[in-house]
Amino acid sequence: MALPTRLLLHQRPVLRALASAALAGLRPRTGAVPETPGPFTEVELPPRPDELVQAYVRHLGGDPSSYRDRVPAHLFPQWSFPLAAQAFAGLPWPLLRVVNAGCRIEQHAPLPAREPLVVRARLASVDVDERRALLVHECWTGTRSSPDAVRSELRALVPLGKPARGAARERPRVPESAREIAWLDVRADAGLDFAKLTGDVNPIHWLAPWARKSGFRGCILHGFATLGRAVEAMNRALFAGDPSRLAAVDVRFTRPLLLPAKVGVYVSAERGLWVGDAPSGGAYLEGTYETEKVR
Repeated sequence: MALPTRLLLHQRPVLRALASAALAGLRPRTGAVPETPGPFTEVELPPRPDELVQAYVRHLGGDPSSYRDRVPAHLFPQWSFPLAAQAFAGLPWPLLRVVNAGCRIEQHAPLPAREPLVVRARLASVDVDERRALLVHECWTGTRSSPDAVRSELRALVPLGKPARGAARERPRVPESAREIAWLDVRADAGLDFAKLTGDVNPIHWLAPWARKSGFRGCILHGFATLGRAVEAMNRALFAGDPSRLAAVDVRFTRPLLLPAKVGVYVSAERGLWVGDAPSGGAYLEGTYETEKVR
C-alpha cells in the first residue's frame, strides 16, 4: 500500500533546498575550489514527527517500537540534505550531475525523539582529479539533552570527464563466503514512497520515462533506501531488535538497483556488509559495520 502524499508536508526544507540546487545548477559555474574543512554551520530544527519516523522505519522493514524514544540515525539525509545543498552551492562544478557515492554513520548516543535537533554541518573535504570531484559533507546531530549523538558523512561524486582508458574495472560482488541474513522484495513504487519520507524527489527514483532518459532501464532505488533496509535487516538478524548495537556503518553505493527488485543482505565474520543478488553475484552496496557491546 502506497504511503500518503501528506508526508511530503514534512519535507518542505528539503524540497526548497533541492529546488535551489536545481536552479543553481543551470547557471554557469565559476570560482575556485574552497579550502577544507570549511566552517561549521549550526541550526536548530523542529523534532521529527512521530508519524514520519514510524512510517520511515516500517517502510524499511523495521519495527517502529524499537524507535519509540529515538530517531533512526540512518534518517540523517532528511535533515542534512538542505545543509549539504547550501555547502555545495558555491562549488565550480555542474551539481545537477551529482551522484550519491556513499556515506558513513556513527552512533555515539541515542538520538532522542520528540526533541528539537541541534545540527552542525560543514564541507569536510574536496578531492578533485581530471575525472571527478568527490565532496564530503560532515554533519553532527544531537539534541540539548544528547549533544552530538550522531556523526554522518555524505559522499557526493561529480563526474568531470570520461574514465581513463585501460582495463575495465571489475564490478563489486558479494563474496562467496558471505552469509545471507535477509531477503528483500522491493516494490516498484518504493522510490516514490522513499521520496515522500525523505524529500529526495529526484524523478529517476519514481518516474520511469525520466529514469530512462537519464540512462537507466527504469526507476532505481535511492542509495539511502538500500542502506536503510540493510541496517534494519541487521537490527533484526544480528542485534535482537536493538538499534543501539550498531556503532557505525560505512558504505559505497556501487551500482543502480533497478525497481522492482529482489536482493539479499549479506554479512561476513569480518563485519563486511553487502546488498546484492547472491554470493558471488553483483553487489549494489558494499561496506563495513562496527558494533558495541550489549548494554
